[in-house]
Amino acid sequence: MDARISIITLGVSNLNASVAFYRDGLGWPTNFEPEQGIAFFKTAGTVFALYPIDKMAEELPDPDFKPSPGSCGVVTAHNVHTRDEVDAIIKQAESSGATVKKQPSETFWGGYSGYFSDPDGYLWEIAHGAFPIGEDGHLILPQD
Repeated sequence: MDARISIITLGVSNLNASVAFYRDGLGWPTNFEPEQGIAFFKTAGTVFALYPIDKMAEELPDPDFKPSPGSCGVVTAHNVHTRDEVDAIIKQAESSGATVKKQPSETFWGGYSGYFSDPDGYLWEIAHGAFPIGEDGHLILPQD
């Protein structure tokens, strides 16, 4: 198996509202049409998708598992080039309907980051400083 992630899909309670948050609020490009029933956003390396959580539950192999938005213990991170970008993105997300969970601040690992939750409660970390970012937007890890 190749070491890569092709798509990250969040189960959302209101597909149209979530598309509006990511597309209109955060400015992520998509060619979403409501009749498709799923929204895909092209990012710098992975496809990001939004899908109704009730439909997601129907597809899961365990009929007793009932997923709920934002409760899965996962944080999605978006690393940026500067501390100012962290501040700007947290403000942009908040003005687009996100809830700021932690204002940007110095971290124990020597970086600078803040957290927000999207309309379904999924946590996002906006961070600077852990690893440099290449011109393509990807992190440059020590083994690269």
